[in-house]
Amino acid sequence: MRIGELSKRTGVSPRSLRYYEAQGLLSSSRSDAGQRHYSDAEVQRVSLIRQLLDAGMSSRVIATVLPCVETPSDPDVVESAFATMTRERDRIDADIAHLTETREALDVLIRANARHQAELST
Repeated sequence: MRIGELSKRTGVSPRSLRYYEAQGLLSSSRSDAGQRHYSDAEVQRVSLIRQLLDAGMSSRVIATVLPCVETPSDPDVVESAFATMTRERDRIDADIAHLTETREALDVLIRANARHQAELST
């Protein structure tokens, strides 16, 4: 199928599909005219890529996880994917903790500003 059909079947823009291909996440063959052609299996691969992106992974990290799909019976590959996903979860947890601290610091400033506004009103 051509890129337009893959786009329709997956809901992912052709531009994003070209980006996935440039990042090594997706592959296609080329016609003599240079048009991309994708196999039906790429529909599921795009769906998986979207799930991984939605889970907060970058395309660079996704590239290290995808071999698990290609060789699911290789214990080393499976363990590597597991370790990568665990590291990503830990990174997200650290980001959440940092954002929580940042929000608390902002709340202190908002309360101080609210007190100041109240003093100005009286």
